[in-house]
Amino acid sequence: MRVVAGIFGGRPLKTLDGKTTRPTSDKVKGAIFSMLGQFFEGGRVLDLYAGSGSLSIEAVSRGADAAVLVERDRKAQQIIIENIEMTKETERFSLMKMSSERALSLVDMAFDLVFLDPPYAEEQVVKDITFLEEKSLITSSATIVCETDKNVMLPETIGSFSCAKEKVYGISRITIYERNEVSR
Repeated sequence: MRVVAGIFGGRPLKTLDGKTTRPTSDKVKGAIFSMLGQFFEGGRVLDLYAGSGSLSIEAVSRGADAAVLVERDRKAQQIIIENIEMTKETERFSLMKMSSERALSLVDMAFDLVFLDPPYAEEQVVKDITFLEEKSLITSSATIVCETDKNVMLPETIGSFSCAKEKVYGISRITIYERNEVSR
């Protein structure tokens, strides 16, 4: 696994062995960023189930200002720390070593890009997006990227967000939500 593009492009990323996380393949990661637009002009990223930290590191590599990564698995936390250190720009990343629920109750900033890849996808994605919106933890122009098993069908709308794009890559389904135009 590696950083696909941007200022950290080509650098190797460590990943966790075992079944506690499902690392996003370079192919799927490249596809996600093709769907989002290749590069960003600033903004804050929230990676709520960070795993190896690959997606948020990729976003910062491509122009996001900073990222908050949330991970409760201790082995995954160590991999994230090593991957963040590889960037040589550790100040742009913040790792919250706790559950997603606890992290959401503690964060006090709004995010422009949110990555959701929870273990129990369908119910958790709806719950997370609803909470993020209710607590004003997402900007008015935020994009939410959900990665689930290909068999998981997320709702067309969640709160003021609608499915903007959806694509299946191998065993993964990528669903991208954007705020409805009337809500902006």
